[in-house]
Amino acid sequence: MSEPEPTTATQRPSCSALFLGFLGLGLTSFGGALPLARRALVERRRWLGEEEFTELLGLCQFLPGGNIINLSVAVGARFQGVAGALAALLGLVAGPTAIVIGLGVIYERFHDDPHIRHLFAGLAAAAAGLMVSMALKMARPLRGQPVAIGVALLAFVALGMLQLPLLGVMLVLTPLSVLIAAGRRR
Repeated sequence: MSEPEPTTATQRPSCSALFLGFLGLGLTSFGGALPLARRALVERRRWLGEEEFTELLGLCQFLPGGNIINLSVAVGARFQGVAGALAALLGLVAGPTAIVIGLGVIYERFHDDPHIRHLFAGLAAAAAGLMVSMALKMARPLRGQPVAIGVALLAFVALGMLQLPLLGVMLVLTPLSVLIAAGRRR
């Protein structure tokens, strides 16, 4: 049973709601935050619409740094300015930071155990599945936009198949995407 997906945000979260929302996201999406971020921000909390999320994530992917970190700052700033950006960022990193420190201590002690190696292999497979799921959901707003689908496919081929450098692909496809979007709005 899927939840309805709004086209625009339905509420303006407070700083504490941003902190708690991103704390929950950081704790539940360990190792693969983007797929769960979309579900949390668009479907469950309804802070962003489907297209808003896709556009904001596109901007955050272009900026230096981690995509989910950039997204937390952008969402927080959008609703509560600098205080919201800090609340969302702190919420996102507080739990995982504590977990990473704890896991680092445990891993240092047991890293030669084959069970631990198998555990990490399973976690990597689950993270890959989450990324595929998110990509399919994010492609939904592109229905009926063959040129946008073409740009997305070009990015996939360039990065995923040809393994070209991300910076070069972004420097080519970003202006192309902007020109296409500007042409459609005229």
